[in-house]
Amino acid sequence: MMKPSGLPLSEQDASNESILAMGRETFAQEAETLRVVGESIDDSFVDAVRLLFGCQGRVLTTGLGKSGNVARKLAATLTSTGTPSNFIHPVEAAHGDLGVVRPDDVLISLSRSGNNGEVVSLISRCRSFGMKAIAITAGAQSEMATVSDVVLFTPVEKEACPLDLTPTSSAVAAMAMGDALVVALIKLRGFRSEDFAAFHPSGVLGRRLQIKVSDLMHTGEELPVVEQNLTLREALPEIVGKRLGGVCVVNDQGELAGLCVDGDVKRILLEREDALDQPISQAMNPQPTTIAADTLAFTALRIMEKRVEGPVTLLLVVDDESRPVGLLHIHDILRAGVL
Repeated sequence: MMKPSGLPLSEQDASNESILAMGRETFAQEAETLRVVGESIDDSFVDAVRLLFGCQGRVLTTGLGKSGNVARKLAATLTSTGTPSNFIHPVEAAHGDLGVVRPDDVLISLSRSGNNGEVVSLISRCRSFGMKAIAITAGAQSEMATVSDVVLFTPVEKEACPLDLTPTSSAVAAMAMGDALVVALIKLRGFRSEDFAAFHPSGVLGRRLQIKVSDLMHTGEELPVVEQNLTLREALPEIVGKRLGGVCVVNDQGELAGLCVDGDVKRILLEREDALDQPISQAMNPQPTTIAADTLAFTALRIMEKRVEGPVTLLLVVDDESRPVGLLHIHDILRAGVL
């Protein structure tokens, strides 16, 4: 492997602190770029958002090199949040891919300089078909800006790259501008978490937004339930046999009276020699944390973890009449891959 020219700092000479300083400086420079770009947005941003919101076709994104990578990400994010979008390669477009464009589409082009010939050519061709074009560029007076309908200026004085060559700060600025468009469209469309879940049926995000407590809870014959007038000795077979680490305790009307978990059993056994002959109501928690069956499993997990009185591993699922209908164990949530 060839070494770069210049006088690089050898690994032996670089202290841990100097390496940390390199990372912090990169973050600081890119954060400053984002601050400047954020303060520079004007009515052009409004025009771009309204143009995209009113688009009757698809949003096409384009760019070359690192800008192309950012454009691909923007297309994917738009599509997953309710704005149908596709990436179109500026070179491939000149060799047949222009067949996908329609007059009611909108083109978003990304380039730091704004003078990329292939991208400028694509914009001009798309506009000749009647399309509108949005440019995201640091070149406010560039060719790309000249041929576009709306220009989103992303001023970048210097890349975080020490050579001022590798797209770093400029890529972050372009991505942030794209994200700002996406967020505005999400709000204008009233896009909901349920809509997001519909577009993400697989993966952790999809499972978080789709799997409910009712999908995972133990119910029916699996649900451990005893009446509150039973002794702890009489209730133990139900606790041990159902192997969930606890039992629902109900009154004569079948309404929830409490929850007795393994920890409660151990506590009363240590406190009283006659614990097994005491009513289970003496050991149970009369005010256990409960949850509705239609609650998202991810929400249930957060309730288990952040409970004010302390984390728990079991949640009682009750209906509108405070009758226990299920028991949810933290292991059920983890096995479902919600995290």
